[in-house]
Amino acid sequence: MHFDSSTLRELGWSSFFDEQFGAHAAAGLAPARVAVAHRGAYVIYGESGELVAELAGKMHGDYVRHVPGKLKFAPRVAARLPAIGDWVAASVRADEGRATIHATLPRRTHFSRKQPWNPTEEQVLAANIDTVFVVSALAEATDVHDPRNLRRLERFLAMAHESGARPVLLLTKADLRSDAPDQARALGVLGVDVVLTSALAREGLVSLEPYLAAGQTAALIGSSGAGKSTLINAILGTDRLATSELTRNGVGRHTTAHRELVRLPTGGLMVDTPGLREIQLWDADDGFAGAFADIDALASSCHFRDCSHVSEPGCAVTGAIETGALDPGRLKGLRKLQRELEHLERKQSVRGEADRKHMYRSLARASRERRP
Repeated sequence: MHFDSSTLRELGWSSFFDEQFGAHAAAGLAPARVAVAHRGAYVIYGESGELVAELAGKMHGDYVRHVPGKLKFAPRVAARLPAIGDWVAASVRADEGRATIHATLPRRTHFSRKQPWNPTEEQVLAANIDTVFVVSALAEATDVHDPRNLRRLERFLAMAHESGARPVLLLTKADLRSDAPDQARALGVLGVDVVLTSALAREGLVSLEPYLAAGQTAALIGSSGAGKSTLINAILGTDRLATSELTRNGVGRHTTAHRELVRLPTGGLMVDTPGLREIQLWDADDGFAGAFADIDALASSCHFRDCSHVSEPGCAVTGAIETGALDPGRLKGLRKLQRELEHLERKQSVRGEADRKHMYRSLARASRERRP
């Protein structure tokens, strides 16, 4: 089956996906990218343009399937369903403007969090992202390097590093502070590129262009009211996404009800995500090394390889804290996130055992039903 490679490349297609699509092409399916996923309904971009899509029945799962001589339990796992930015194999009915999704291609990158309604399961927020912008607003009354703000940014950056994409710290609403450049420089401790912008004044938007080139996909994550939708509207030059002001107490309102992959005039694509009031990590073991690169570098010089950075002699981390070279809040933030993940792992272990018992009961019940 022939594909228009130029159209697909504009949507982020690469040789990575070429290698995965052979069997689907032989089955007469077409590649497309998920632009909107909302309560089981999808909008996808492909060679036929924008289509409304649904899942094929086999992708729903959560059943015991009868195969001659076998019984197979196939639990539905939300993280395996198509997410924003995923590439899928679909049967297209272009004349109807509709399609059916038959498979999701392996993800090159993705970032996740714990599901708010089920903390033992993963929620994939977006997939196949090249750059993750961690967005933070410059408020009039709060310094971005306030300890509470730094701990929140560390959490977002751990998510971004874990995704496999390139993390960038994006400061918005620079017009609210005359010391905005100083605020940006103070965040160099986090070890990532920092971009300073003001959507209302249209300042700093040029600095985003290298991350939004043709075929590149970026995602915006950050708390409500950080200015994510306003920023996308400024880049688009139109009010496509709803925006709102902060409430009187400085807390942001949710203005994005669902995630959406937006095509930009630069040729790139961007995902806006609903504000994350609960920044629940899913798995950030590798993300810690990136979000806390300064501690990771110091730890390599500790006398003991398994140093816990508490009271061991020759600890380079505690030594740096004593000399003022390392903010003690950084180590406290790392330990807090590590404890959170350890707690999640224990809960997942208990949930996994419960799922296995449920599977065995389902198989036994199905076996009894098949007996004469």
